[in-house]
Amino acid sequence: MYPDDSLTLHTDLYQINMMQVYFDQGIHNKKAVFEVYFRQQPFNNGYAVFAGLERIVHYLKDLRFSDSDIAYLETLGYHGEFLDYLRNLKLELTVRSAQEGDLVFANEPIVQVEGPLAQCQLVETALLNIVNFQTLIATKAARIRSVIEDEPLMEFGTRRAQEMDAAIWGTRAAVIGGANGTSNVRAGKLFGIPVLGTHAHALVQVYGNDYEAFKAYASTHRDCVFLVDTYDTLRIGVPAAIQVARELGDKINFKGVRIDSGDIAYISKKVRQQLDVAGYPDAKIYASNDLDENTILNLKMQHAKIDVWGWVPS
Repeated sequence: MYPDDSLTLHTDLYQINMMQVYFDQGIHNKKAVFEVYFRQQPFNNGYAVFAGLERIVHYLKDLRFSDSDIAYLETLGYHGEFLDYLRNLKLELTVRSAQEGDLVFANEPIVQVEGPLAQCQLVETALLNIVNFQTLIATKAARIRSVIEDEPLMEFGTRRAQEMDAAIWGTRAAVIGGANGTSNVRAGKLFGIPVLGTHAHALVQVYGNDYEAFKAYASTHRDCVFLVDTYDTLRIGVPAAIQVARELGDKINFKGVRIDSGDIAYISKKVRQQLDVAGYPDAKIYASNDLDENTILNLKMQHAKIDVWGWVPS
């Protein structure tokens, strides 16, 4: 965001207030042990899936107060001796943690931090922030995985994430919990997560009709999954996808179609029929549109013909 924006001040003001109290009373280096835990299982689940350790390591590795951090804290009224202590602070913390992907439970330690009292106090807020968010996402992904079993699950949550860094770390947490890949290109680069992208309704709207849009897309990309519900899935979208696949033949890899709206259970059955009759029994049907474990379970009870699930954490 800004050239000198460090993560050291990613904490609550009262943490630094307490640090100054400890410093003034001469107990800032007293040995302390802090433990991260949660009180209730998320989503009324029987367990949570731990995620966030990698982010904690990144956060702690180079944590220090910059000159601009110290200058800002001075404007808040902290005195000179305390600020000199912060300026020269080097972390001396020992962190013990569950492994990412472990099942964890309420009121049990997940991460333990041992070290000088003031330093433990400094990092408390950030560690809670990291663990709470990422464990929540990982647990949600695990709940969906338990419903879809071995079927592919793609994470599409970037546009609804709580800002850019939350998007990439949320993506990673989703994979820990059971997602197979993501739409987030940055997460793919940083973490080696498989990326998947089709196209949006905007492409079809730009060309004015499904056929021209699909043909244009296929002229650029060999692997094709066409979004077929911009105007009319069954009467326009799927027939256009089939027409383009037939016309281009082996020039493209017609992987399937995506449905993003409507009665997905009913529509997916009809789409499967259309694809099979047209000679594309191996073409996959991708589904998205506010799907979670409850929606997906309902669709499965209706015998929806979905091969790949797109999930938007929210």
